[in-house]
Formats: sequence, structure tokens, C-alpha cells
Amino acid sequence: MTPALLDINDSNLQLWYQEQQVQSPGYALLRGGQYIYGNGARAAARLEPRNINTRYWWQLNTDALQPAFGQARHSADLVHGHLQALHQQAGEPEEAILAVSGSLQRDQLSLLLGIIQACSFRAVGLVNRSVALASPLAGQGRLFHLEIQLHQGAMTELVADGDTVSAQRTVPLPGCGLLQLQERLVEVIAAAFIRQTRFDPRRKAETEQQLYDRLPTALRELQQRGETSIEVNGNRASINRRELVSAGQRLFTSAPEAMGVAQPDDRLLLDPVAALLPGITEQFTQAEVLASDALPAAVVSHLDRLVQPGESQNFVSTLPCTGDRIQPNTGALEPAAPPPPQPAAGPAPTHVLKGSTARALHPAGTDLGAGYTLHREGEAWLVSGDTSQAVSLNGCRYAGEAVASGDTIALPDGDQLRLIEVIA
Repeated sequence: MTPALLDINDSNLQLWYQEQQVQSPGYALLRGGQYIYGNGARAAARLEPRNINTRYWWQLNTDALQPAFGQARHSADLVHGHLQALHQQAGEPEEAILAVSGSLQRDQLSLLLGIIQACSFRAVGLVNRSVALASPLAGQGRLFHLEIQLHQGAMTELVADGDTVSAQRTVPLPGCGLLQLQERLVEVIAAAFIRQTRFDPRRKAETEQQLYDRLPTALRELQQRGETSIEVNGNRASINRRELVSAGQRLFTSAPEAMGVAQPDDRLLLDPVAALLPGITEQFTQAEVLASDALPAAVVSHLDRLVQPGESQNFVSTLPCTGDRIQPNTGALEPAAPPPPQPAAGPAPTHVLKGSTARALHPAGTDLGAGYTLHREGEAWLVSGDTSQAVSLNGCRYAGEAVASGDTIALPDGDQLRLIEVIA
């Protein structure tokens, strides 16, 4: 049986097992003496900030937590709890290959393997995630991989000799983590709300959380066009992509410094979350955006080298090159863009009903709660967010299909929403 693949980047941990993909950012919420990890915790980050911990992956150690955080003695306890939650959500695989960043220190890596020995699954492989992601790329010269973690960026330099690709060094980029980038983006967007509507979404925790929840969808839309709109608490502001470029300025300065003197054949690989930052592909013209499934596709091609039976695991930082999947002029991983989603067979919804309250749907995105949004692509209405987290459609696991009037959506926090069509 093929082992699961666990991608450890705390901005969005991912576990692939059989047909499942579980996504879970590195948030822990302490509520009623119990811990909630991942998307449920992130959805409460602005509502219950004193009950949120986001540093336990970044500061993985056995030092006493300061301040105290429930029953957890140290960050290692929280990492163990998060791994156990991921394991359960993914169908309890027995074995997993770990893909970890080169920014993880040696003592942290040893501690992580020790934590997994106390988990309900075994680690059977350990690989530098940057090396695995770069291995499908042929050619020679320097490769760089930019990843965005919660509290820092990380630039990994790799070298390809035509046959193999190896990790040379990883340079942390302080102040360039997802949390800092989001804060700067939200600051610009909030200023637009104040300027256009005199409404400040940051004034109350509830509306600030809504703004953070809507940010990923807005950034995806800005990748396709220069302007989008965001609605918070009945207030709508237009956001221009150019306005948000300043939010990435620190990263745009730090990343080239970490790369050193530029060479003509340098290539920069971007994780999908990094590619969402407005202005990044204009700033780095050599950038190539990795597909969301690039890591599992690469790991499958190296299973014979990565799977290591026994308790001792060697950290693999060199792999053979397996081909060239990226089109160098476009940064696309596929020869053509995927076809637009097909609309559902039933009538298109116009409103979402929660309890006795109906809200009109907006094509750019309508907040459903718990970090999820309903938006329109072409003629299809789709749920966006981390839909692997127990979101259901009409009682079945949601798998990205278009929704229609009459459908019922169940969110991880227990809310039941019904889509309806209101005829004027």
C-alpha cells in the first residue's frame, strides 16, 4: 500500500492519502479545555485571539509555553495534537512520507521524528520538500524555491547538474510570513473600505474576521483580473490589484538578497500561496508557479528512494531529475488551462438561507462562515475554502462540484445553509 504524504508547511499542512487530501493551517484554538486545530481554529483567530496559538510549528521545542496554553506543556504537545487530528481526518493511514522545509533545524527535525513515534502512524520517509518539488525539472544551473510559512518566508537554493537536484542552503526571510503579509494586505483593504464606505472592518472582531476570511478568494480573483470587490457586513469596497503591491515590498526586497547575484539561467519556483501575492510575478520575471498537486506527483515518482523501512530515517536532500514539466515562458504546469466548471443541472441559486435569514449571493463571493465562500465561475456556483475539512453537500462530502438551488451545505462548525432561488 502506498504511504500517505504529509507536507509540513505551517501556512497550510497537507496530508494526501488514497483519494483524500486534508488541508490544515498551523492554528490551535483552546476552547473549553479542548484543542481545535486547522481551519476551525483559523476561523476564530480574530474572534478569540487570546485562545489562539500559531507559533508551535515555527518554534517547535520542549520549552515551557509562555503564556500557558491549556494542558499543553510545550509546542511539541501541540504539534502532536495537530498531527493526530490530521491523521484522523485523512482516514488514519498507517504510514506517511514527510516533506519538510529546509528551514527546520536539525534538533527540530529530530524532535519531530520523536513526536511521530508517539503518534498513530509511522514515518517511512523524510525528504526536503524543495528538492522534491524541483525534481521534475530538467536542466542545469541554480534553482530557487520560495515558500511562505506562517511567520516567515524561506528561500531555498538548489543546484541541478542535469541528472540530480540538491538543496544547498535555506535562508529564512523574517517578516515575510503569511501572517505578516495578510496584515499588510488587510491594512490596505481596510483603508479602501474607509475611503469608499466610511466603514472600518477592523473596528470589530467579527467584521475583521470576515475580512480575513474573504482575503484568499479576493486574491485568487485578482490573479485573473485587475480589480475585484469585497463585501463585509453589508459594505462593499472595490479593490485594485495595484493598490496591494506595496504589501509585498519587504518580501520583494528580502528574496533577491537571499538569492544573491542574479545569473541569466536562474529559475525561481513559487508555491501556490506565494503566487497569490499581488505583484510577485511582475517582480520576479523568472518565476514559475508550481501546481497544487506538484508535491504528491513528484513524491510518487521517487517512492523507491524515499521509503525507508525501519525506525531510522535519513533526510533526503538530493533526488534524480525526472523531466521538465514546466513551460518556461508561461510558468504553467499544464499545456492548457483547465476548462471552466460546468454549472449544476438544477436552477442557479440567488440567495443563501441560514435559519430564517436569506442573503443575496454575489458573484465575486459571499461569505458562508467558518472560512468558506460561495462564488461564481462562469455559470457555475462553487464553494471555496479548505473544502477537505468535512464540508458536505446534501449529506455527502463536498468534492468541488457546482451547487444549485435547493442544495444544503453543512460547514465544519455545524452551520446548515440552504441555497434558494428568489424569483422577483
